[in-house]
Amino acid sequence: MIRRRTIRCGMALAALAWLPVACSGGERSDAPDLEAAPSEAAPSDAAPSSVELLDAAERGDVAAAVAALDAGAELERRDTAGRTALLLAVTGDHVAVARELVARGADPDAVDDRHDTPWLVTGVTGSVAMAEVLLAAEPDLTIRNRFGGISIIPASERGHVDYVRWVTEHTDIDVNHVNGLGWTALLEAVILGDGGARHQEIVRILLGAGADPKLPDGEGVTALQHAEARGFTAMAAILRTG
Repeated sequence: MIRRRTIRCGMALAALAWLPVACSGGERSDAPDLEAAPSEAAPSDAAPSSVELLDAAERGDVAAAVAALDAGAELERRDTAGRTALLLAVTGDHVAVARELVARGADPDAVDDRHDTPWLVTGVTGSVAMAEVLLAAEPDLTIRNRFGGISIIPASERGHVDYVRWVTEHTDIDVNHVNGLGWTALLEAVILGDGGARHQEIVRILLGAGADPKLPDGEGVTALQHAEARGFTAMAAILRTG
């Protein structure tokens, strides 16, 4: 039996920009929450230049970031939420700042207190330009967020077509990775998507990249069965032929 309560909760979370609210079924979304941790100062022992770097990265101020680095800012200094300058830049999609930080050796795998990394957050923002910058730093694509997911899963749920296409074409990311909810990117696109053109295209891309439509969720329900139950006729047709 398909748990409609889980689907309704996931959709509600999407409408609320993935606020950290538990679902009625005890489950949460698979997307890192970019709204949950507002701007926070660097630890009190941070040098002024490091504080300036974190502030500049969050604002997207390239000149200020360069000045702070040249003044001796610690590249991997973290704010009180455990976020590095690179993670702050990625969260705000400040590509120019991220490019400068990566060029200086910033770590794309630095995990913050919520278990997000710069690379994981690209799946939430859907920024292909940022993903291109970070890929040059050879990120670990297998690091999981706090829900057990990798970047392609929230990207598929959020309808980031260009990102899903790019990441399947330019990396060896596991399109059949199963998160802590028992969902793959394909399942998440169906369960938490809206059944429209963007999610239909993501289903096509995932299938073309080797996603297994027969992999069920934790309750044994396949993507096709979810699509049929939700009345997603076009998506169901894609899954049948895929």
